[in-house]
Formats: sequence, structure tokens, C-alpha cells
Amino acid sequence: MIENEVDVSKLTFEQLEKIRGYLKKLIDNGGSDLHVKANSGIRARINGTIIPFSGSIFSYEDAMTLSKEMLRSRFIEFVDNKEIDLVYQFDELNRFRVNIFFQTDGPSFVFRAIPMQVPTIDAMNYPEIIREFTKESRGLILVTGATGSGKSTTLAAIINEINITQKKHIITIEDPIEFVHKDRGCIINQRSVGQDTISFGRALRAALREDPDIILVGEMRDRETIELALHAADTGHLVLSTLHTIDTKETINRIVAIFPNEEQNRVRFSLAGVLKGIISQRLIPTIDDRRVAAMEILVKTPTVEKLILENRDYEIRDTIEKGREYYKSQSFDQHIFDIYNQGIITRDRAREYATSASNLELKINGLKSINMSESSSPQRNQSKNNEDVFDLK
Repeated sequence: MIENEVDVSKLTFEQLEKIRGYLKKLIDNGGSDLHVKANSGIRARINGTIIPFSGSIFSYEDAMTLSKEMLRSRFIEFVDNKEIDLVYQFDELNRFRVNIFFQTDGPSFVFRAIPMQVPTIDAMNYPEIIREFTKESRGLILVTGATGSGKSTTLAAIINEINITQKKHIITIEDPIEFVHKDRGCIINQRSVGQDTISFGRALRAALREDPDIILVGEMRDRETIELALHAADTGHLVLSTLHTIDTKETINRIVAIFPNEEQNRVRFSLAGVLKGIISQRLIPTIDDRRVAAMEILVKTPTVEKLILENRDYEIRDTIEKGREYYKSQSFDQHIFDIYNQGIITRDRAREYATSASNLELKINGLKSINMSESSSPQRNQSKNNEDVFDLK
């Protein structure tokens, strides 16, 4: 039987202070996540790899105490709902998004580091087409990828660019708020689900009556939110959101498939009309033990619109690759090849994260052949200059 009421006066905050020590260690090592699990050791994710941070066991009793120390009056909500999200302010320079949830052995905690400085498109070295997306006045732009692939960072950079260069009203609906934006050229109202609003759907419905130009929906989790987002994009707003999908093709399929069969043609028609772009991301470990975002970027063109309408999603990747020069779209493998060619990632990492490792290997081998040809002997170079026998067919 869990005692729901928390008497804050009886809390010593000893466990929270212990965890703060591990959070400091995480920060010092440039880690992204701290994992605290009842009846287990404390671990951290650094450069994408889970490593042990303590040799001792964090007991069930310690985990329950920590949840009370962190949540205080919200502990009842945690017990009722079995999971809860919040933001923990470590100090002036470091914040963490925290998810606390019950599992077989008791409470578990995942602390995700949130950079205090709002990212910029230039600092993140994003492709220039990302900046072009910020100039859209209406429609739907999606950022997709697995958990921890940097979706929130990309959205924050887009909002920051709009805030600097335009004069708009932006409403964000997040769970929880990660990057805090200050009003510059724009008015930015940030709402946290659970604290400032009950749900994504309710906040999104209300946003349509709040004179927004741009609406950011932290995640399109369900049919209601997707329906409202499509409607908002169709009625003259720019809508930004995320999905946990691995690439552009799956993103389109996921949106359509969440609706009943009899509604899917209508949804395809709506999506084809409002979609402006999809940015899918994968974080790849680099040679210098950091991580770099590989991006597949779909730019909506008449051809893409037709493919969506005609349920020919399997042709979208080829269309993305063919449109790179003119539309600035790019597939994962095109971007991964660029990153490899720049010496940022190893050949093995390039193959591991590619959509088609065999096709990427052919491109890499082709590049190697070209480089070998260019660095050949003076006699061979002279022969090539004289259009001799080294002409390649």
C-alpha cells in the first residue's frame, strides 16, 4: 500500500542530493541521460552508450523517497497515473526533462539533459533548406525520428529563426517545455501539458481561437491531435510537430493508418494539400566521440503531392534523391555519404545507419576509385590529359 500524501516537512531531500551528484557527473562527461531504477545500479548514456555510474544498488525505498522529494504535492498524481513528466532545474546553466514511471521493481527515473541555450540553424550546421522552411506562412512541417534523435532541438532552432526574423504570434504546446524562448520579433506563448493545459487536443483546439500564426505541437500522439493539426494547417496556420517515425515514407503511412479505412482517402487528400516538408533524423556517433544528425528531408513538390494522393509512398525516396539539386531535398543515404566524405564518421558507422548499406557501399567504393584515380602517377595524369587509354566508359 503506497502512502499517497506527502508531508514535505518530513522530507530530508537526502536522495535528491545524492542524485544531484550523479547529474553533475553526467554534465561533466557530456552525457545525455541519467537512468535511476529501483533495485538496480545507476547508469548514464554518454555518446549514445549506456555505462554504469555507480557500483551500489538504488533500493526501492530510496526510489520511493526520491519520487516524493522531486514531486512533493504531485506525488498523488504520479501514483494515480503511474507515470509523470516534469522539468528539473539543476542550476542556472542546466535543466533536465524527467520522466518518472513505475516498473516491476518500483519507480524508475530518466533524466534527459536540456541545453539552456536555444539552438540556431547556423550553430547546428543544418542544411539550408531548414531555413527555407521557416519562411512558410501556412501548412504542416514535421520533424521525425526515434526518441533522443534531436527532434526537439531542430524544432527549437526553427522557432528561434522565426523569432529573430519575423513578427508573428507563436503558440507552443509541449510535454514538457524543453527550450524556453524569449519574445524577440515574435510573441511566443509556451504551454505545458499537465500544467498549463489538460491535453494536446484541448490546447490545440483552443489555440485556433487565440490568433496564432504558428502552432507548435510537441507530438502528434493520437488521431484527435493529427486531425486538429491538419485542420489548423488547412485554415491558414503554420503547424510544426513531431512523430516517432523512422523516415518520410513511414511518417506518411503512420498518419494515414491511424484513421479508419473509410477515412484514409480523405486524410491523404488533406495531407497532400497541407504538407510542406518532413525532416527525419538519425544521430550518428562521430570519429571524435560526439554525435551528428543525419537528415532525410522531403520537400513537398507537385510530384510528391501526386504520390501521396495515389498511395505511391514507396516511390517517395527515389523522388527525394532526384530532387536534391533543384529542391534541396535529400535522402538519409545521400546525407550520410556526405558526412562520411567529410571525415566526420567512419565507414562502419555510415553502413550501420544507412537505409541501404549495400547501395552506400557502392557509392563509397566509387568515391575511393575516383580518389585513387586523381592521386595516380604523373605519367597516368599526363595520359589522361592527353585523352589516352584511361578514358572511363
